[in-house]
Amino acid sequence: MLASSASSAQPPATGGKIRIGSVSWNFHGLEPGAHPEEAIDIIGSLGFESVELIANSRKDVDDYWTDSTIDRIKKQLERNHLIVNQFPFFQPVVQGLTSRDTAERKTSLDYFEKGCRIAKKLGAPMVNIVAPWARELSSTSEYLPRYFMDDGKPNEKFHIDIAPGYDFDELWHIFVEAIKQCLARAKSLGLKFSIENHTHTMLPVTDSFLRLWDGVRDPALGFNLDCGWAMNQRDYPPVAIHKANKHLLNLHLRDIDARMREYVAIGKGVMDFKAIADAAKAIAFSGSMSLEQDGSSEDMKETCRRYISVMRECLA
Repeated sequence: MLASSASSAQPPATGGKIRIGSVSWNFHGLEPGAHPEEAIDIIGSLGFESVELIANSRKDVDDYWTDSTIDRIKKQLERNHLIVNQFPFFQPVVQGLTSRDTAERKTSLDYFEKGCRIAKKLGAPMVNIVAPWARELSSTSEYLPRYFMDDGKPNEKFHIDIAPGYDFDELWHIFVEAIKQCLARAKSLGLKFSIENHTHTMLPVTDSFLRLWDGVRDPALGFNLDCGWAMNQRDYPPVAIHKANKHLLNLHLRDIDARMREYVAIGKGVMDFKAIADAAKAIAFSGSMSLEQDGSSEDMKETCRRYISVMRECLA
């Protein structure tokens, strides 16, 4: 049974019902000022059980996610019979977590804490970030993880700029310590913290998360497996789910083409949703399977309807 209000939402017990969810940004952009109200009504009308809302930018954290906005959205969530399964912060909000500059890291940590306070007011059980990448790495793509998706021009080589002084061991230490500090701020508000894999970040695959967890060793830190980004790395999602096991807090699902580069509409690619559902049930996963379509030429509502149908069948 769904929670009667967003404020009373709690994560289900181990082995409980898996929820079929959607990220709000299936129906809005991720630029500053792109807000979720219209998306919430669409997602609720389609029959989803949970939704992920997001802090797009530091400006949105400061100016949009006020108490009055949160109160309005909680009422909207209740009308749509939706819970917030987690509250992510988009990369620009916390991009300084891998910076060598102490002041820059502190700013990102402070915004992480502000995001945690928003999540708590929304009734979300956890917060989420995509793992940051080293600030010494850059490419022609502003969002570094997406660089692999570009088709090269004739005679063009795949290339990432590596700034002088890049030292992965040092950066890993900085990253682990920053995650510990983030986790302490989340736990102080009674929240869990899920971290997500993306290509070229400090955490590209499931094994990277397991290394991070070994450096933190706190059950409040868990894994948000994005199955599409995992396939980009040839990290087979059903195996990744078994590897993550008790650490798996949330799943992001999308389809992907056979080149492992383009996120096509649900059912148009090679993602084995039945195998993913079977693996999730085998480890007694009890979180949300959130559709994060990430664009396609198909109408998004049609993709969502097919996703709900496919996942209901897979989870039956």
